[in-house]
Amino acid sequence: MGGIEFLKGHGTQNDFVLLPDPAGRLELTEARVAALCDRHRGLGADGVLRVVRAAAIDEPSAGEWFMDYRNADGSIAEMCGNGTRVFARYLVDAGLETAGEFVIGTRAGDRPLVVHPDRSVTVRMGPATITGTSVTVVAGRPFSGVAVNVGNPHLVSLIDEDVADLDLRDQPDFDHDVFPHGVNLEFVNRLGEGALRMRVHERGVGETRACGTGTVAAVAAAFHLSGTDTGASTVDIPGGRVSVTVSRGGSTLSGPAEIVARGEIDEAWWAAAGS
Repeated sequence: MGGIEFLKGHGTQNDFVLLPDPAGRLELTEARVAALCDRHRGLGADGVLRVVRAAAIDEPSAGEWFMDYRNADGSIAEMCGNGTRVFARYLVDAGLETAGEFVIGTRAGDRPLVVHPDRSVTVRMGPATITGTSVTVVAGRPFSGVAVNVGNPHLVSLIDEDVADLDLRDQPDFDHDVFPHGVNLEFVNRLGEGALRMRVHERGVGETRACGTGTVAAVAAAFHLSGTDTGASTVDIPGGRVSVTVSRGGSTLSGPAEIVARGEIDEAWWAAAGS
């Protein structure tokens, strides 16, 4: 059987199609990525992770491998925390890196990480920077939020009502002057000291079961509203639980990473999907 190699993986049920492409030869059009991520006519995923050597696509990185991440609508994204863990798990499973510490490149910069013996992954996510405040509107109801940059933009709303009661089926509104390129929207409950619950509506995707950068943004915003910029917290999302630390020097994200399937994409389908 001939075709294009793929794998399917997830980090706390935030799922991805991985495309091994060391030489950077695959043409990833927006239409092709959107078709791959479509859960009815494609493989189905929240995004695509192309596994490519940094040198092959002229991306500066201290690491050998670059995570070319695309949202489910085909748009190019800077960073994905859950995707980074799955990407790292694949590299180790494929023998392209050794478990332990190494670096991968992303559009938000290099991300040092550790793949632990149980194949869970801790990623050094860089700084989580508070950039201001804004408002999002869900079903006509406004929620104030803290804007956070984690290599990509987030707006975090800590709310009193149970996040499970929010209707996130439609795109919440936000201030396009503040976020001209879109924004990831997090809705968060405090569960107690060092514990949060979160739902997320991702830019270019919709509601997902988890968002790694979103959990970092949520923890940074929660501590900011408490008058500090340092701390650690668990974050419960629909897909599971991750652990996050934030400080002035940066942030970390720790959680599981799973590879669940591998196969080949039919070349005729690939060609038709790219137009």
